[in-house]
Formats: sequence, structure tokens, C-alpha cells
Amino acid sequence: MCGRFTLTSSPAEIAVFFGAERQGLDHAPDYNVAPTTDIVTVVGAGAGGGGGGGRTLELMHWGLVPSWAKDISIGSRMINARSETLAEKPSFRRAFVRRRCIVVADGFYEWQAVPGQKRRQPMYIARTDGDPLAFAGLWEIWHPVGDPERTGMELHSCTIVTCAANGKIAPVHHRMPVVLEKSDWSAWLDVEGTSAADATELLRASGDEVLTFHPVSTDVNRVGTNNAHLIDPVEPDSGDHDGQMRLL
Repeated sequence: MCGRFTLTSSPAEIAVFFGAERQGLDHAPDYNVAPTTDIVTVVGAGAGGGGGGGRTLELMHWGLVPSWAKDISIGSRMINARSETLAEKPSFRRAFVRRRCIVVADGFYEWQAVPGQKRRQPMYIARTDGDPLAFAGLWEIWHPVGDPERTGMELHSCTIVTCAANGKIAPVHHRMPVVLEKSDWSAWLDVEGTSAADATELLRASGDEVLTFHPVSTDVNRVGTNNAHLIDPVEPDSGDHDGQMRLL
């Protein structure tokens, strides 16, 4: 799964990397991006995010809210979507066909079980080459129903697609985000030219050589903690001392 990540690249850097229009988008560096916040996505040009030859950066609510939802609270349970069931789940199947996006990150956190202990060791996972991560994502449009005070409101929300972990990540967690390579971006975003069946072929774990990880401070467990030290490598707690981890 993916429940926390980082995004510290500037909007200008992201726009250049993805060949996308920034359109005034701005955001501050975030070392502890949490669900239900607004996150940076890349959508294809054209109606509904279709592939018209261009790309745009857009801030979206993290936690997909289906068009039929009564309110946005359902989004907190829709931060991830399993690649194996996108075409079946009512919450995701329409977005899989009509609205695919890329969720932008620099790295993400996962928690590894520690033998003999209840606590888990947070790990920071990023690309080996240092490039930004392009997570496969889905997005939806939601309008409030029966609330005159919010007439005309339109919420864009998204979810991160996950798959079974590759051999390198599996010891940390059995699931991982689908990381799209540059060669697959256009096909994933082009909902008019790439069918859901063909898009399914892109939903695979990255090769073992693509990602690297290291243990980080348990400070990341607190959503309110947000600074650069969260991604610094630490010596993992073996349980043989006072529980304080040291920077490497």
C-alpha cells in the first residue's frame, strides 16, 4: 500500500520533468504527505483527462470520492486501489476507464515488521536514480447533492494504484504503488487511445533495481511532523537499547 509519501521537488521542476503545464499550481515542500490532503497529479489533456497530446499539473484531494458518494468522508478509505480489482470495484471501475492520472512523489514510506516486537520500523523508499516517482493513479469528479450552500462545487479526488510488491520491497511490505516508467506515461494517461484492458498491462511491479530504501526515524509516525530529517537514514532499533535511533 501507500499511506504516506514525500514531495519536495518544486512545481517548476515537476512541470519540466513530466512535460506538463503548471497552470499556476504551487505547493510547499512536504516530507510527510498524508491522506485527505491535496496532492500533485498529472492529467492528460482533453475532456475527463483524456490523452490529447498535452499534460497538466493539478492539485487533487487524496482519497477518491466516487461521483455517487453522499459526502467526501468515503475518500479516507479510498487512498489506494488494488490493481487486480480496478475493473470490478464500483468505486474505481469508471475512473479506470475514463480518468487516469499520475500521482507525483519523490519517495514514500512503508513500515516493516520487527521480529519479536509490536512496533514497526519505518522505511523510506525512492528511485535509485533519484528521479521523481510517477505512481499510477485514478481520479474522479464529485458534486455535493442536496446542499444549496455548495451548489456548483466540484471536487477532484484521486487514489494511488497498488500491486503485489517486487522481490526487493516484499520484505518490507507485500504491496507497493505501481511506479510507471516514462515510456508508459502517455499510454496510461490516454484514456481515449488506451483501453482499460490495455492499461491493465501497465499495472506491474517495477524491477528490483528501480527502487532503494533505508530505515528512517519513527518521527514520521506523527503526521504533524514535517521536516527534512524524516528521510535521513538511521540505524534501525534492534530492541536491545533504549529505543532511540541514531543518524547514520
